[in-house]
Amino acid sequence: MAVDVNKVYQRVLAIANKEQRGYITPQEFNILANQAQLDIFDQYFYDLGQFLRVHGNNTTFADAVEMLKEKISTFEKYNTTVGSGVTLPTDLYRLNCVRFNSVEAELISLKDFYRIQNSYLLSPRDEYPIYIRTEGSIKVYGHTSATNHALSQKVSNVACDYIKKPSLVNWTYNVVLSNAIYNSSASDIQHFEVHESEESNLVYTILKFAGMAIKDPSVYQYGAGEEIKDIQQEKQ
Repeated sequence: MAVDVNKVYQRVLAIANKEQRGYITPQEFNILANQAQLDIFDQYFYDLGQFLRVHGNNTTFADAVEMLKEKISTFEKYNTTVGSGVTLPTDLYRLNCVRFNSVEAELISLKDFYRIQNSYLLSPRDEYPIYIRTEGSIKVYGHTSATNHALSQKVSNVACDYIKKPSLVNWTYNVVLSNAIYNSSASDIQHFEVHESEESNLVYTILKFAGMAIKDPSVYQYGAGEEIKDIQQEKQ
């Protein structure tokens, strides 16, 4: 379930405008909101790595791991076609696995790839494909045929599982008498995609950024302080 973008914006405005601290425009809000969402999203993986390194069977840590996995699961995509066997999804954040003909391929380094090109014994087969990765793309290899084990790049039947990036938040509005009025029916509206439990954390993180944008230390301090308390409560 998404976090309502208007609800977050109104809460941010209510706190920022208290005692005339300053106004955050829709344009500023959208920029800050996207940075806040990405920061919170990135933190999921950092926290998960920390908790997974904890030894023992502490049920508190186990619960935290399960909660983080639940938060991340919203962004998991499965069996997504890789265009021409090369082009990865544009919203990719982390690549989990690559498959050719439903068989998982092994990621190898360029150094190893160059080494196996001249080795019959190390040459990949369609039953045991390999892939190399460059920025924004991959190349999957098997063999040419059952009798010819020469390298063959695969350009079809290639799919991947991955974690996608959150979509860009967009608080949509119409201008009426010089005022920005929320437009909930706009086609390009985009709510927050992070877990619904992050609503307060989003508000505090945006306020922290807003305090820097409007050059008001009190807004920054409030946002940063509440953000720390919120995180501490989650990790208790």
